Amino acid sequence: MPTVREVEKALYELAPRDLAQNWDNVGLLVGDPDREVTAVLVALDVTQAVTEEAEERGCDLIVAHHPLMNCTWSPVQSVRTDHPQGRLITTLIQNEISAICMHTNLDSTKGGVNDALAAALDLQDVSPLSEDGIGRIGVLKREMPLAEFAAYVKERLQAGGVRYADGGKSVRQVAVGGGACGEYATLAASLGCDTFVTADLKYHDFQNALGLGVNLLDAGHFPTENVVCSVLDDFLRSRFPGLAVICSSAHRDVIHYYI
Repeated sequence: MPTVREVEKALYELAPRDLAQNWDNVGLLVGDPDREVTAVLVALDVTQAVTEEAEERGCDLIVAHHPLMNCTWSPVQSVRTDHPQGRLITTLIQNEISAICMHTNLDSTKGGVNDALAAALDLQDVSPLSEDGIGRIGVLKREMPLAEFAAYVKERLQAGGVRYADGGKSVRQVAVGGGACGEYATLAASLGCDTFVTADLKYHDFQNALGLGVNLLDAGHFPTENVVCSVLDDFLRSRFPGLAVICSSAHRDVIHYYI
């Protein structure tokens, strides 16, 4: 069986560390690098539910996309069990469960989050949206009215709902950005895209989209990025044939829609 260090090294072959943005926190964040791995749980996030699932299913390593600890939005100044983050870190350590997180490097890399999102929407002739590797551009097999495309996105990503602004165009040339990529809408429009699919958009993002003449869809952070879990699952299975790899069934979108 491989060690945690060997799994981390392999993941850096998939998503090189130098692709991570300078504020990001990637790699092995919790655990002993020399500990042997018998089973891996793959999830978008390292949550309490995911950690409990790893323990129940005998997984001694969690491989996730979002960092367990990142000083940009959640500074780690203490590890206390009366704080959610401290309780989570303590649970991992007490149960000898390691955590490796591949974040913006997995967003940017070929075959990572954004290629997985483009594939989920069955886009053709896919190419990078930006020079930094964030986002993809592709073409639908057939042109669709916007309302039909919104339903298509909801179904393909298994999203709870889709918010959208109508830029006055039918959908054919599509840009995608997994997670919070609203700042790339202007670039997508300048490159001739009629539609941009991303997440975490604000009111003014939708207003600006109308001025750009581009359809803008918010399909949710979890649905636009969770598609990468199957990529991680396939990669680890092929790289370590004797290793048990499981995709989390406990981790779901925390956002619900009242219909």
